[in-house]
Amino acid sequence: MINQLLPELTPRIAAFRRDIHAHPELAFDENRTACKVADYLEALGLETHRGIARTGVVAKLSLGLGSRAIGLRADMDALPLKELNSFPHHSKHEGKMHACGHDGHTAMLLGAAEALTKLRNIDGTVYFIFQPAEEHEGGGRVMVEEGLFERFPMDMVFGLHNWPGMPAGSIGVTEGPVMAGTDRFDITITGRGGHAAMPHQTIDVVVAGSALVQALQTLVSRNTDPLHPAVVSVTRFQAGGVADNILPETAVLGGTVRYLQPNLQEALEEGMRRVCTGIEATYRVRIDFKYAHGYPPTVNATEPSFIAREVARQVVRDGDVLTSLPPSMGAEDFAYLSRVVPGCYAWLGNGAGEGGCMLHSPHYDFNDDIIPLGIRYWVRLAERALAAR
Repeated sequence: MINQLLPELTPRIAAFRRDIHAHPELAFDENRTACKVADYLEALGLETHRGIARTGVVAKLSLGLGSRAIGLRADMDALPLKELNSFPHHSKHEGKMHACGHDGHTAMLLGAAEALTKLRNIDGTVYFIFQPAEEHEGGGRVMVEEGLFERFPMDMVFGLHNWPGMPAGSIGVTEGPVMAGTDRFDITITGRGGHAAMPHQTIDVVVAGSALVQALQTLVSRNTDPLHPAVVSVTRFQAGGVADNILPETAVLGGTVRYLQPNLQEALEEGMRRVCTGIEATYRVRIDFKYAHGYPPTVNATEPSFIAREVARQVVRDGDVLTSLPPSMGAEDFAYLSRVVPGCYAWLGNGAGEGGCMLHSPHYDFNDDIIPLGIRYWVRLAERALAAR
């Protein structure tokens, strides 16, 4: 039974987690982390594959006669952030930090791999997927493009992310969209610069840019169904220099677009192009508009969500299984996996998040007290999904 293994297993996994936290590595540079993960898996006797999507690792556990297979995925990369914690396992690498809990995700999945190897009570195949570059760089997409599902065929795939603000000891599983799609845009406005005291001789890019920012907000407030969440945020507006008597020649804007319904991506992009065309005509400027597609929405499929909810109710009190959580407008590249294979992405409560200890905060640390629950969830999930028939 998994409960009998946890007292001995948990301290070792927590120590592994703290070691990773102290040595964070950024996207596609998780060489030390990947090596330690692969060495650990090989020591368990698992068939282990290194170098997938450069630094990704996949291990295989196959038992019994069952033909079904599932994937369990954890992310490994850190963030380019200066850590402000002072505990002994704080980051040893300046400007790099595990501020999103990927160290905990990796450690818990390793613990589950060890437990399942010892328990040997599944009927089928589990693939343990240790993914690089979740933060911004799309390591999940690269793994899929490099043949993850062709090399390791699976019926379902599961992800698990710690969530500050949710009580420790709780698990959130909802069907449908759980994380937003995220795109980015860059806009350059070119007019005619000149003397600020003679604006009639110029084509003012500051005025045009200000009107553009205002107009873009109507794409959500007046052109999108209010029951379908979306965000268009201009996060950069750069124009002019230190002189207060010069109207600049150019302005550069940029920002992010978020949406939960996949069909909104095209509508928002087209709407932004339409607004830019209108601003060009109205203010006599020239606009260069660039729109880059990012992570798609993460959408939980019916069958894996049902299984995950069942398992969650086995490993925590029923009242601590949260099934009606609102989706997050954050993004997650688990979406690249779950749009190829039916998937479920669950949230594991990390605690109140007090003292600024939220995701991507320089004060963040993963809560080691939830490690046993994460391991137990993974193990029960594999047992349930691959039960003998």
